Amino acid sequence: MNLQFEERPALHGYRIGIASLDAEKSLNALSLPMIEALDARLKAWAEDPTIACVMLRGNGPKAFCAGGDVVQLVQQCREHPGEVPPLARRFFADEYRLDHRIHSYPKPFICWAHGHVLGGGMGLMQGAGIRIVTPSSRLGMPEINIGLYPDVGGSWFLARLPGRLGLFLGLTAASINARDALDLNLADRFLRDDQQDALLEGLVQLNWREQADLQLHSLLRALENEARGELPAAQWLPRRERIDEQLDVADLPAAVQAISALQQDDDALLARAAKTLAHGCPLTAHLVWQQIRRARHLSLAEVFRMEYAMSLNCCRHPEFPEGVRARLIDKDQTPHWHWPDVAAIPEAVIEAHFAPAWEGDHPLADL
Repeated sequence: MNLQFEERPALHGYRIGIASLDAEKSLNALSLPMIEALDARLKAWAEDPTIACVMLRGNGPKAFCAGGDVVQLVQQCREHPGEVPPLARRFFADEYRLDHRIHSYPKPFICWAHGHVLGGGMGLMQGAGIRIVTPSSRLGMPEINIGLYPDVGGSWFLARLPGRLGLFLGLTAASINARDALDLNLADRFLRDDQQDALLEGLVQLNWREQADLQLHSLLRALENEARGELPAAQWLPRRERIDEQLDVADLPAAVQAISALQQDDDALLARAAKTLAHGCPLTAHLVWQQIRRARHLSLAEVFRMEYAMSLNCCRHPEFPEGVRARLIDKDQTPHWHWPDVAAIPEAVIEAHFAPAWEGDHPLADL
């Protein structure tokens, strides 16, 4: 199962629910059984009046969660070319339901997001009421490398970043440190990696009967004050003005051209981001441009419904299977994109990624 659940006794008969992702070798990548078990347990804890608070964390020092386990999914895509494999319908529906549940959770929900927090890990983290980052945190949406797109609610949280930073991060898979995450409202608190036990001990000592929010706030603030000296330097907010200027363009090919021109830039961070985009999937770049534009006025549930269509259609088209083959299966790092030129991808191909890939009502109509 690669999951651990614990209910730690607190004062007055309350308990703290602790869910730990436990697939350390794969950096806690989410498989379908993990998604389904976590969703079922979170639902049960939400309905249990003795569970006062929930914490979600990942075991091992390297990662909270490095994304979804896409290799098995892509093996099915290769067996069903041009079709949506059955696993994809279930995997994405269940993953987005889980993410939506966390966004709307009725109790204090703490996500301890240390180490790598990528793709599906961001989907889990961003819905949490209290998103904790540490000195080791490295957040990102790296889907441009594999021919997918920033899903798991990425349309929602990238569209809400200042200026054109959401577009930039989606196009370049750039890494976000703890300070960036706080600056961009992708995290709420900064604690040291070794403070998790102190946080759990504090949660057990709170009086959950009265003024629990006030006490929880005081606990987090006190711990954060101890950690402040280890906060890394900001990377992306200081570069926002330059990024906004580069991406002040009318269409996606112009955006790709503007960022790709930074590959020889004196700013090493921008140069690295530009190289990632230059080697990334051109179709993904179009999907990022479109998803951020379309999500601006959508509700959270509408975002997940849009992304469900996009994800199923990515499984039908060749880029996602090819990207995963090159990066994660054969690891030759040379994907052969079906549409290698960003300016030559037909509009109809892009639009087709937003079309329903199911009969009748939307499978996520009830969100």
